[in-house]
Amino acid sequence: MRRRLLSLLIFGVTGMACGGPARGAMFGAARYQAADTAGRPSPAARAQEAAWRHRHAWPPSDFERDAADSSLVWIAQHADTTTAFRGLSAPSDTVVWTSGSGGVIARSVDGGLSWTTHRIPDADSLFLVDVSAFDARTAVVLGTRFSGGLARIFRTDDGGSTWRVLYTDDRAGAFYDGIACWDVRHCVAFGDAVDGRLAIVRMTDGSHWQRVAGDALPAALPGEAGFAASGTAITVAGARHAWIGTGGGDHARVYRTENGGRTWQVADTPMPAGQSAGIFGIAFRDTLHGLAVGGDYAKPDATAPNVLRTKDGGRTWQLLGSTSPPGVKWGLVAVPVMKDTYVAVSPAGTGFTTDDGATWTAIAGSGYNTVVFATPAAGWVAGNGGRIARASNAPHP
Repeated sequence: MRRRLLSLLIFGVTGMACGGPARGAMFGAARYQAADTAGRPSPAARAQEAAWRHRHAWPPSDFERDAADSSLVWIAQHADTTTAFRGLSAPSDTVVWTSGSGGVIARSVDGGLSWTTHRIPDADSLFLVDVSAFDARTAVVLGTRFSGGLARIFRTDDGGSTWRVLYTDDRAGAFYDGIACWDVRHCVAFGDAVDGRLAIVRMTDGSHWQRVAGDALPAALPGEAGFAASGTAITVAGARHAWIGTGGGDHARVYRTENGGRTWQVADTPMPAGQSAGIFGIAFRDTLHGLAVGGDYAKPDATAPNVLRTKDGGRTWQLLGSTSPPGVKWGLVAVPVMKDTYVAVSPAGTGFTTDDGATWTAIAGSGYNTVVFATPAAGWVAGNGGRIARASNAPHP
């Protein structure tokens, strides 16, 4: 029931709220912070940004003039599809993949200047809720049937032209929420509870997936499940650490592993939880420091606190304030290299923090379902109606 409500919100209410593609163009000389350790743009980064701006130079729109006092705006890009995107992965500043409804994948190899769409064969009934890409040719994709009872993991090694099925879960109640990878050989994916435990599967050789045994997992709470809204309810860091955020039950919890997914522990958090509430997105900038965001999708504009912070690898969590704009947040990413900087998104709006979640700055424009940053200046968001946008520059105060 909770998943069906979420799908109605995504395809219905929030779809109408988002409207059409956001207007956007690169506005002149937008501020940019590159990724060197001193906080100064490197020569390569300056050259890359200059080339990007030269290729995309045109007069700023009214939207961008209004947003010129912000450090970041979303610049619309165009894929030839109307799918609802929810998975997003960028292995470099030029390669980005996104996945969504109806078995559709979109891929760009030129930073979003152009996009190629593919439909995975025999996956029309699946929502491709998440994707993890390793380069321009290789990616794994997680698909699930919204009515439950079927989830599959696919892999391509030729840029999406052909796909093979690596894993199928067709147990009654099978519904998967996200996938994350340490590298091309080692990945982990999770789904809602079946037989009293979350469904967690792991890959250790690039091809074969195995279900984590029930005795290696904590018991699930009644109603506990993931939110398959952005593909960011699961994340990895280091070589063997991973975390999963949940809701749906009496408590929002964070599962963690420090051994590549072989065994898992769980921690309660103070995030408000319930049938439609809990943790939607989780991100770590190293193996100790991370944030989680969420809220209640049945109350998308609520101003209740919806940000958690940990400094001990997810063992304990502190409830901070509310994001800006307020309301439930679906997707979260830690911006690479930029310490304490995260971007959170939902169809209700997007925002960023540069002080480890203590305060947030709203980003002007429409909202999106999911977000990824490959470098401080190479970030993307994706959402309903085939909408994709690139960050104008790195987030900064």
